[in-house]
Amino acid sequence: MDDRRKNYRAWDAQQNCHDPISPRDALPENDLVFFLIDLIPQMDLTAFHQYYAQELRGQPPFDVTMMVTLLVYAYSVGVCSSRKIAAACERNLAFRAIVSNDPPDFRTISDFRKIHLAAFRPLFREVLRLAGEMGMVKLGNLSTDGTKMGANASRHKAMSYGYMNKEINRLEAEIEQLLKRAEQLDAEQDAALGSRRGDELPDELKRREERLVKIQEAKARLEAEARARAEEEQRQRDEEQAKRQAEGRPRRGKEPAPIDPTPKDKAQTNFTDPEAKIMKQSNKGFDYSYNAQAVVDGAEQIIVAAETTSAANDKEQAVPMAQAALDNLNAAGIERPTAVDGTPAPIPNTADTGYFSKEAVEGLEKLGMDPHLATGRQKHHEAPVPSEAATPSAEASVKEKMQQKLRSAAGKALYAARKQIVEPVFGMIKSARGIRKFLLRGLEKVSAEWQLICLTHNLLKMWRRHNRAAVN
Repeated sequence: MDDRRKNYRAWDAQQNCHDPISPRDALPENDLVFFLIDLIPQMDLTAFHQYYAQELRGQPPFDVTMMVTLLVYAYSVGVCSSRKIAAACERNLAFRAIVSNDPPDFRTISDFRKIHLAAFRPLFREVLRLAGEMGMVKLGNLSTDGTKMGANASRHKAMSYGYMNKEINRLEAEIEQLLKRAEQLDAEQDAALGSRRGDELPDELKRREERLVKIQEAKARLEAEARARAEEEQRQRDEEQAKRQAEGRPRRGKEPAPIDPTPKDKAQTNFTDPEAKIMKQSNKGFDYSYNAQAVVDGAEQIIVAAETTSAANDKEQAVPMAQAALDNLNAAGIERPTAVDGTPAPIPNTADTGYFSKEAVEGLEKLGMDPHLATGRQKHHEAPVPSEAATPSAEASVKEKMQQKLRSAAGKALYAARKQIVEPVFGMIKSARGIRKFLLRGLEKVSAEWQLICLTHNLLKMWRRHNRAAVN
């Protein structure tokens, strides 16, 4: 048998147990953490500092700039859990570079994030301002899209409307039986209670009453949502009827059935996050989620607007997202492009067919946008319309005008770019960074968390741009 062995490099696990390790010496000079440590102190963090100006007594809290840097870096590398962030502060050199020898515990990190939810929007705009100063926002093509982000809600903590009615009846009957039994045992209990008042609720009864209250609240939510949907459907029917009467057209077919304002038996709500809704996922399944929206600039994939909604459909999101983008650009001091005569030029805005409607197109045009919204699936290898034939007739509908615009050479090229502008951004967030669901609960909180997720995307883009510039 051959006893020869390959020579390996010497290894002694105890060799460096007493050697001091500096993150600056151990990590690459151009590491993301050093970029953020240098950049974030230069930002306007007034929105974070205002909370502590209300009370100057007590022990000094952790430095605000350090805590913001810690949260931003953690989300940038896909570490969102406060417990995982706290553990990384003890084990990870990059996190140690931020917190040094005084790491905050997980509760401090969690509380800081919850306390400063409203400050993430100003921080998003501050990052957008810096991206604009770096020339990374050109406004040549603002692309809008949405992605389903999982909610922090258990599917096992949900109940359908039909089951709620059965459960309410069962609990009411059980509560009535428990009250009767309690009345029968009053005499015996009075002798055994001693110094206690005797009017305390039995634990068994208290549990049932608490469960009944929660179910009744959930039932009321479903009924309110059903009434809102019924009112909206009735409004649409009334508008269609008024339009037919104005045009002198009779209704085709039989009269539609009356609108039922009560929820369907299968309508569900969740007890852990009532504002989360069941939405279809990319894997064809269904789960409790939020619809995370983003408007992305075509130059370097900088997100200029990030909002969240509990509506699964994108139909009504085009105008609000465009308005949010314009508000953020204005707050960040990024000027709109101008025409030859000095007036603001329309900003191209591309979105898929889920956003198209007559109201969306008209609303976007009123905001000064140049909408390019798909009206249906485009056919591959379809020849573009010649420029001289691209002007629609005056009688054409909004849909026909949009179809003709997208079939033109310029319109087709602008819309095709959408696939490489906004869609990869969601891939970077969900696949590369592993952020597929929110940690917080409730629409207001997840909206703030989505702002944090998207501003860290922008910072990553800025860091890579900075490194490329340093190399060149």
